[in-house]
Amino acid sequence: MNRKFLLIGAAACAATFALASCSSGGGTEPPAETTSEAAETTAEEPPASEDAGGTATQVEVFTWWATGGEQLGLNALVDVFKQQHPEVEFINGAVAGGAGSQAKDLLQTRMQTGQPPDTFQAHAGKELQDYIDAGQVEDISALYDEWGLKDAFSPSLLEMLTNDGKIYSVPANIHRSNMLWANPQVLKEAGLDPADVNYESIDDFITALDAVKAAGKIGLAVGTTWTQTHLLENVLLAELGPDAYVGLWDGSTDWAGADVTSALEKYQKLISYTNTDRDGIDDSEVAQLVIDGNAAFYIMGDWNIAVYDAQGILDPEHLVYAPSPGTKGVFNFLADSFTLPVGAPHPDGAKAWLETVGSVEGQTAFNTFKGSIPARTDADPSVFPEYQQKTMADLASDRVVPSLMHGAAAPTAQLNAIQSAVSKFTTGASDLAGFQSELVAAMS
Repeated sequence: MNRKFLLIGAAACAATFALASCSSGGGTEPPAETTSEAAETTAEEPPASEDAGGTATQVEVFTWWATGGEQLGLNALVDVFKQQHPEVEFINGAVAGGAGSQAKDLLQTRMQTGQPPDTFQAHAGKELQDYIDAGQVEDISALYDEWGLKDAFSPSLLEMLTNDGKIYSVPANIHRSNMLWANPQVLKEAGLDPADVNYESIDDFITALDAVKAAGKIGLAVGTTWTQTHLLENVLLAELGPDAYVGLWDGSTDWAGADVTSALEKYQKLISYTNTDRDGIDDSEVAQLVIDGNAAFYIMGDWNIAVYDAQGILDPEHLVYAPSPGTKGVFNFLADSFTLPVGAPHPDGAKAWLETVGSVEGQTAFNTFKGSIPARTDADPSVFPEYQQKTMADLASDRVVPSLMHGAAAPTAQLNAIQSAVSKFTTGASDLAGFQSELVAAMS
């Protein structure tokens, strides 16, 4: 797809949307009106059936890509899908809100009542484990062989996608969780150098936060519980290092250990620099605090990057970025992927969608808008903006670890228990010792 066409489209669409919500979810607002003709149909329409010959007539695609850059990416992917499979009608099943929590709750209800969509978005990795254990998603390994995807994805990604020798989803992208975003003007007012935000440790970052606090601004912007959990995973990564961080998820690192206690103390300190309305705002509003100059820093993944670019604020005068403090050389990984549910009403339509999702054309169109990078290793970096080119290079050279908040590191039940512990701690319902005890229990 033509790079110039993609960027013009992104800029035009961005004017329609508020600042993008997280790749892992969205704001609490209802889905914004789509700008793609291909995505105008909604999941509220009655499902069509397949014709007598078994040809797919439609595919309902269930996602939480309902606003901002993620919706722009979905629209671009749909446009490629319509070119590759014009015989299949696309039904947009996007549900906005709460880091994908509203979509996941609705999806769980539909799966349990035997009314699955034709395909649904899920984070690659442990998030799919519950669906696999429940026998709710199909093994699609044969499609990988048919489409040559085992040659297109890296061995490390294939390892994460494989469960007991079987593969259950096709990744559309790769995002980086451990990113620090900062407003350079606020940093200058605090006597800090905007060109030097690659903090080597959490302690160095705390020194910078003290300077911002002394200048009268919010040091670290954060939002509702999922963004606080996102912050926690990156503090654990920084303080423990990649080996011990991975050990939290494979059982080789003791959650009750002194090193985890020390990391939680640093987390507690960082929370003291955050905005008092944190429990009432979501990702897009948090990012806006930084963009508008009301806060200095935000630790969040790179899913808003395409909208920043389209709005003309991804430059050193408006926004600077680096790996989150203490994580240089580490890539905290997540990927959005699509499945084939057991009992999908239109399995041929779902397979057509999966084929587009895994294609070079689909991944190039989607990720140019989305701000993520292709899961395929054979995509051309030169057609992407500067940030994505840097991220592709970092993924190839950095140590890759799985994100907790975004489905790669832990099953949903464990993540939910961790989020509950985070919420109790940051709202003052538990102390540090109680917080650590609840984390230990969550992972038991």
